[in-house]
Amino acid sequence: MSDWSSFLRSFRVSTLRCLRELRIFYFKKSSQRKTQRNLNIFYQFSYYKMKSKLTLLLLVFVLLFVVQCEAKKWKSLFNGQDLKGWTVHGNAKWSVKDGILIGEGGMGHIYTDVSCTNFEAKGMFKVSADGNSGFYFRANVPTDNPDGFPRGYEAQICHNQDAYTGWLWKPGKPTGKATELLTKDNEWFEYHIKAVGANIQFWIKGKLVMTYDDKEYTAGHFAIQGHNPGMKIEAKELFYREVKK
Repeated sequence: MSDWSSFLRSFRVSTLRCLRELRIFYFKKSSQRKTQRNLNIFYQFSYYKMKSKLTLLLLVFVLLFVVQCEAKKWKSLFNGQDLKGWTVHGNAKWSVKDGILIGEGGMGHIYTDVSCTNFEAKGMFKVSADGNSGFYFRANVPTDNPDGFPRGYEAQICHNQDAYTGWLWKPGKPTGKATELLTKDNEWFEYHIKAVGANIQFWIKGKLVMTYDDKEYTAGHFAIQGHNPGMKIEAKELFYREVKK
């Protein structure tokens, strides 16, 4: 009987020891699974957090790129419908027909409300036979005679004199010489002007024809000239954009 009691006691101790070890093993495994699950959650959180930061950084770069592109974008000077954004001085008569700005009838100038310092500007122009006109920039209305010649630079438009289309003029004075005459009366051509600091450049039909440095006029409006009775100047597709010095 005592042997049987000893056996039962020994069996009970062994069973309890096994159960305890099984419990320890279970909790270790459970703890490992929990730790791994926590690590997975941490890694996922870190990944999404990093992804969010990268997305935000990308959005910032895109925004800066868009702002830069907008700054470089050409802006219209003429709406093709009326004279909104322009101011007339002098005797020339100005009108709009079929999307074209037309000046005729005598001496006078039409100024944009836009004022620029460093810029590029371009437009399509056509002048009648024996006509004389100009595309002014950094130009201001003379205070002593508002109907007089603008105080600023002029990109000449004229085919009947030595200082022809492509020359740079200052009030009453041919200043920057064009390399060649590329235009004719009654034919459309593209004028492209760039003025940055003292440096001034003209392109006609995509060809560089004039480069000159001058510091006299630093800021002002764009303007178009009507010069003499019987002539007609036409302009369309007028654009500008400001540039950094």
